[in-house]
Amino acid sequence: MKPRKINISELLPHRAPFLFVENILSANTDEIIGIKTFNENDQWLKGSFPDSGIIPGMILVESIAQCGGAGIKLMELAEGIFALTTIEQVRFFAPALFNKEVKYVIQNLRISRSIIKQSGVAYMDGLRIFEATWMSVKVA
Repeated sequence: MKPRKINISELLPHRAPFLFVENILSANTDEIIGIKTFNENDQWLKGSFPDSGIIPGMILVESIAQCGGAGIKLMELAEGIFALTTIEQVRFFAPALFNKEVKYVIQNLRISRSIIKQSGVAYMDGLRIFEATWMSVKVA
């Protein structure tokens, strides 16, 4: 799949300010790559760590899961609405900062009509900032 601007709101039910995917750069049955830059539109997030410029970790976990879901929907591998139900592992290595692109590289571990299990690594400026494994289940 060639990089192009995807209308994420056609893939996910989330809406601003809770839509944390900017674009899907590539997607195939093995791997999804997407990006998000938290910027002035996300100022409300700064309340978690005032004056630090750090994006809260749970927002990053939600963002990588949304990115994985958007990639699955883009490939038309699942229908309906899926909700994040399990976070098996999360490890943070460095903070994510506002106005810097976060790149998500996600591995599809299991895809079925009712369950999506994925694992991913997030990068900023080419450095690994966190990794996570999660599962989403169809709710509607």
